[in-house]
Amino acid sequence: MKRLSLTRLIFLGLFLGLIAGLIFGESILPVAEPLAEIFLRLLRMAIMPLIITSIISGVVSVGSAAGLGRLGVKTFGYYILSSLLAILTGQILVNIFKPGAGANIDLGEAPAELAAAKQSVGDLLIRMIPENPFESMARGDVLPVIFFSVLFGYFITRLDRQPRMQLSNFFQAAFDTMMRLTLFVVWSAPLGVFGIIARITAKTGLEAFKPLGFYFVIVLLGLAIHGLVNLPLLLTLIARVNPFKHYKGMPSALLTAFSTCSTMVTLPLTLQAVTGNSRVSNRVANFVLPIGATVNMDGTALYECVATIFIAQVYGFHLSLGAQMIIVLTALLASIGAASVPMSGLVMMSIILKAVGLPLEGVAIILAVDRVLDMFRTTINVLSDSCGAVIVARLEGETLQGMGDPKTAE
Repeated sequence: MKRLSLTRLIFLGLFLGLIAGLIFGESILPVAEPLAEIFLRLLRMAIMPLIITSIISGVVSVGSAAGLGRLGVKTFGYYILSSLLAILTGQILVNIFKPGAGANIDLGEAPAELAAAKQSVGDLLIRMIPENPFESMARGDVLPVIFFSVLFGYFITRLDRQPRMQLSNFFQAAFDTMMRLTLFVVWSAPLGVFGIIARITAKTGLEAFKPLGFYFVIVLLGLAIHGLVNLPLLLTLIARVNPFKHYKGMPSALLTAFSTCSTMVTLPLTLQAVTGNSRVSNRVANFVLPIGATVNMDGTALYECVATIFIAQVYGFHLSLGAQMIIVLTALLASIGAASVPMSGLVMMSIILKAVGLPLEGVAIILAVDRVLDMFRTTINVLSDSCGAVIVARLEGETLQGMGDPKTAE
């Protein structure tokens, strides 16, 4: 109910911002600009602590579950492959159709240049390794902080039991605290959205929002291609199974994901569909699916990639290969902590924009259609998790005999 209420309040803030900007024009700016600035400062305040605590706690929990065994290697290999396919699909579409090019959206003062836009892939890989993690944190340099957090979390899992549990409990508690703080920030979003939208409307009118419809269609197209082309190809080529037989058992789980926007809430239905319809063993399903609900966010990663490049196009920037690699890597790494964060699309988008060097004002435009897109991308997240369970089961030598025939999960 809280999420529904927050969604309604955000739409109310968006609607009132449009009305205020149209009626009062630039006279609304003395009210709108402070509201927008307070929201954006709160968002910036939460980003770095949230990255550190969410990724370290995520890596520690996943590392403890995976145990670096053969099953864990296959599971994470699939997650990386499917996430990269999703991101690259979105990247190709947004570069071909350029929904933000020539958009008349006044998002505030644009930076003179993006440091990320001038980086080569080699520079990016080197810059990922921080010389001083604390300096990177203070500077707001996101990618080195993510890299350090992943490594730090991994080596916590290599400690003896007592120090491992102490650090695990500490970072889990810190993450829980940041979750509460982030929820406070997110609940300020309606006022921030009102301020940002009123400011844009007062300066540019409704013309500014036309490119948003084009962006919306591009994201849906990318999600459709990933769900109907990429994932079936992985099932066919790697698992050697008929994707239609697997998809046959998924409607209840996918409809639940679509309506709740939560992979965790959908997990029991996903487990039932994968073990009952697709004949995956409980051993594989109970390992792969809970981890997938935490770290495998194909739909979210695709959306973040498209949204970031769209915002860059709105600002008039052509992102180099190096800059787009930053988007790909940040989306991939940040997704480890994305699932448990309230309104993860908003928070993760802020992290990626920060990594590339784009202003956070672009988040307000994306929020206008975020709730609807969240329903579709969560559906793809769940579908990808289920495909991962089937693929890992086949790689483990399971026959999956009888896939597609109704059966009650054991």
